[in-house]
Amino acid sequence: MTAPSGHTATLFETTPDRKVRCTACARYCKIPEGSHGFCFVRKNVDGRLVLLSYGKASAVQVDPIEKKPLSHFHPGTRVYSIGTVGCNWRCAYCQNAEISQEREVVGRSLPPRTAVAEARKFGCSGVTFTYNEPSIFAEYALDVIQEAHQAGLFANFVTNGYMTPEAVALIGPHLDAVSVDFKGSGEPGFLRKYVAATGPEPIFQSAVDLRKRGVHVEITDLIVPEVGESVEATQKLARFVRDELGPSTPFHLLRFHPDYRMLDLPETPVATLEKLHRVVKAEGLEYVYLGNVWGHPLEHTYCPGCGTIVVRRFGFTIKSWQLDPENRCRKCGTKIPIVGTLPEDYAPSFATPIT
Repeated sequence: MTAPSGHTATLFETTPDRKVRCTACARYCKIPEGSHGFCFVRKNVDGRLVLLSYGKASAVQVDPIEKKPLSHFHPGTRVYSIGTVGCNWRCAYCQNAEISQEREVVGRSLPPRTAVAEARKFGCSGVTFTYNEPSIFAEYALDVIQEAHQAGLFANFVTNGYMTPEAVALIGPHLDAVSVDFKGSGEPGFLRKYVAATGPEPIFQSAVDLRKRGVHVEITDLIVPEVGESVEATQKLARFVRDELGPSTPFHLLRFHPDYRMLDLPETPVATLEKLHRVVKAEGLEYVYLGNVWGHPLEHTYCPGCGTIVVRRFGFTIKSWQLDPENRCRKCGTKIPIVGTLPEDYAPSFATPIT
């Protein structure tokens, strides 16, 4: 399916001067003939936009769904994770910079049908697009998703949400779940300085549009100490989630660790995460989690009706499950908004690299 020059993209518009306007992300790059977009994988070739990374996987791994993180979507299942090179952001702390900031399009051949066959081979329940921003290779992801659905697998994005209405219209009807990953609570100054993005508005709009299309949405917020830990920005984000996505939307506060070009900052203090957890809860969100703090009590799912721990976790592992087959609290009967239920044959496992 992949021509030597790449796969013709869908998300673009032509202009009279033979430039193409890419509509995959909110940058809307206007690309002259022979040049690349900001992501380096979408190129104007003879007046058409070509996705150079189509069918080229730079990272492939079997992960627990909880790693995405998705805590309320098919818990206890495994997903076949796929990433390519390139990104539409320049996160100064990116833990996947070796692929996200790669300007040479490299990767092993992984056509859609092969990807799904491997997912089934490794006992996965779904496919997920992660490690770099999946909207920049949306056409490839869509082909994999369609193959996955035919095989009875679900599909999800781990995305920065910096998408366009055109991209949401293309991929949204086919996605089952999405983890929208805010950085520094979406504070505009943080995004400009550390991400090279103009502001959070496209992220807000993408999250709302995906939710309206019936996609299961969970929100993550990476808390970077000293430069991205604003109480006010966190409050604003929590209010947006409450008002536009609903108070039962899972909200994950993630601990930062130094990486790439931000090695001078410490890990996020747990006390900072706990403080922001209280801030988010005070805004009325029912399911707020701390991520990357294994063994912390705020990893668990608590019943909003009676306060019982209904799902006890340690990192990506589920340690106990106190929900009935309809995901109701066994103590008080409150319905917990989780898609799917714990598989009967669930056995705790950690990420399993494919060799």
